[in-house]
Amino acid sequence: MSDTCGGAFPLSRWRPTPRSVGQARAEFQDVLNGWGLAPIEQAALIVLSELLTNAVRHARVPGREIETRYLPLWRGVRIEVHDASDARPRLTVPAEDATGGRGLPLVAALSDAWGVASRTGPGKIVWAELTLPERAQRTR
Repeated sequence: MSDTCGGAFPLSRWRPTPRSVGQARAEFQDVLNGWGLAPIEQAALIVLSELLTNAVRHARVPGREIETRYLPLWRGVRIEVHDASDARPRLTVPAEDATGGRGLPLVAALSDAWGVASRTGPGKIVWAELTLPERAQRTR
């Protein structure tokens, strides 16, 4: 997809703590409202929360922060979470009694596309793209 249309929100840096997830959600909610993307707000906030939580839990690198970036697409948004760990997330199906492992399946279910990309320097970018429902695209 990656049909960006200018106006990317600059990178924000976050300490790798659970508290950062709520702070990033509040920032992203303002961005989505400013871009007129209320129809996908709830799903986009969940996706951001899952990607950022995964980075906080599994991609901590001492002395390094986690970064988020939001890019407007022609019909939606691209969410990026940048971290300094080379460990790549894998989509797995958790056991019924598992207490974790549901984040990426949730991201996959709510997003139109998601993946992992290399970045300059150490680490990776985990991204997801969401688009407006067809009916909302006609009124935009």
